[in-house]
Amino acid sequence: MRIDFYQLGPEAGADGVIAALCSKLVADGERLLVVAEEEALLARLDRQLWSHSAASFLPHALTGGPDDSRQPILLSTGLDAPNGARNLLLADGRWRKASQHFDRTFYLFDDSNVEEARSAWRSLVGSGESERHYWANEGGKWVEKG
Repeated sequence: MRIDFYQLGPEAGADGVIAALCSKLVADGERLLVVAEEEALLARLDRQLWSHSAASFLPHALTGGPDDSRQPILLSTGLDAPNGARNLLLADGRWRKASQHFDRTFYLFDDSNVEEARSAWRSLVGSGESERHYWANEGGKWVEKG
């Protein structure tokens, strides 16, 4: 299992990072579950993914529809992945221990929840089952810091 910690800042807001990660995973033929506790955040991401670029959109849906199993990207408040996603993106800065059941987790956080991110990082030390990566944005480019 791989966990990528992305520290957001003024140069890299969550919406743009989420759209970029979604785009890359869909291009690679992967499926993704995007999780946030607040439905308002999910609704905003839903609108953004439909208008991601002028030439295309990112195929996705909010959970609870009849075609959840067919969606490459599913937006949800919970960790159930009816689309069979093995990739998880935690969009609201909250760590969820059950995220360790996915092959890869993208954990986005900002200054308001950096302590929670540090706690999650430390909880994974010595597990032997997780590969951790820490990314920070420097001058508009993501740089691996740890």
